[in-house]
Amino acid sequence: MQGALRVVKYLKNVSELSIMLSSKASRQLAIISLSFSSSSLSLKCLRSSPLLPPIFRYQKRSLVGTSSGRVSTLASPKCAASDPDQLKSARKDIKELLKTTFCHPILVRLGWHDAGTYNKNIEDWPQRGGANGSLRFEVELKHGANAGLVNALKLLQPIKDKYAGVTYADLFQLASATAIEEAGGPKIPMKYGRVDVSGPEECPEEGRLPDAGPPSPSSHLRDVFYRMGLNDKEIVALSGAHTLGRSRPDRSGWGKLETRYTKDGPGSPGGQSWTVQWLKFDNSYFKDIKERRDEDLLVLPTDAVLFEDSSFKEYAEKYAVNQDVFFKDYAEAHAKLSNLGAKFDPPEGLSIDDNPTTQGQPEKFVAAKYSTGKRELSDAMKQKIRAEYEGLGGSADKPLPTNYFLNIMIVIGVLALLTSLLGN
Repeated sequence: MQGALRVVKYLKNVSELSIMLSSKASRQLAIISLSFSSSSLSLKCLRSSPLLPPIFRYQKRSLVGTSSGRVSTLASPKCAASDPDQLKSARKDIKELLKTTFCHPILVRLGWHDAGTYNKNIEDWPQRGGANGSLRFEVELKHGANAGLVNALKLLQPIKDKYAGVTYADLFQLASATAIEEAGGPKIPMKYGRVDVSGPEECPEEGRLPDAGPPSPSSHLRDVFYRMGLNDKEIVALSGAHTLGRSRPDRSGWGKLETRYTKDGPGSPGGQSWTVQWLKFDNSYFKDIKERRDEDLLVLPTDAVLFEDSSFKEYAEKYAVNQDVFFKDYAEAHAKLSNLGAKFDPPEGLSIDDNPTTQGQPEKFVAAKYSTGKRELSDAMKQKIRAEYEGLGGSADKPLPTNYFLNIMIVIGVLALLTSLLGN
């Protein structure tokens, strides 16, 4: 009898506890619902909220294929624009795409043209343009400078459909950087998390991208790239990417229908290339532009000016004889271009590399590394110091404003200390 009473008492306690938990969960859910209705929190952030009891948590998962043919699940991003795991998988698929279609040049161009609409004089996003995925919309694809890029979008769309947790803005830049690296170019220090624009009404107006044959090539290049916040060195380094690809007269109005270097492909035959091996990323562009001995190689007005303008020529000459210097400067310029105008979520961006060395991950500070003899600061630490300096209002051509009042107080303090010491 006593055992039965204990069981009844136990069941009663369990019932009361269940009611308490249910009531508490309901109150928490009500609080979250109120917060959700009065804020801009996304559902993906709500699902990961620690206030929700486990029974209410839900993480959307999508089925994706793998290279082995198996099906696995990858979580959609939680409070981030793109999911890192899906970005890594998308990169593998892009590498396979490059092996079979030889589309390196057009993928580089796609990333560039999405980012190259940036205007540093406009603060608001997405009006300022830049790497925001707007190039997926027909209204922007129809811009004259984007002729043919619809083919790049068609190549990447199956990958986008497969990895719903990757934004178009990230996919375009991922494809561009991967194409450079797979063609033998430098490792690009990329970061991800770019937010997509939502509709075609947010596309930039036509006319922000460079023209191949302007009346004054040097002025035109500076007008366009300075507007993006880039300098002469970066203009020349980025021009070096013309070592990849061909110009087709039916798209750009420039180049021959075919040459002995392009008539047999690989890929779709035809067009005129800047270099002999136009699927290999190296410094041959600068060598060939300087020599101009082969009529089958393309030289646009904006190419020739790199060895005619004194400021451009300084870098072009250097890159023609030193591929390592070119690779270093190109990698930095490409990474900078890929971030222009982008809105990142999380704000600092995210890395998908196992050992990131620059962007997205701060370099670990080791005192001995920077205090021994004449050892030079690493590029990563230089960028970190430059970013902090610019954050205080300084720049390469604008020193920080001097705090005269503070300087005067310091001088007075030093004089008072000296007077005291001398008096004693």
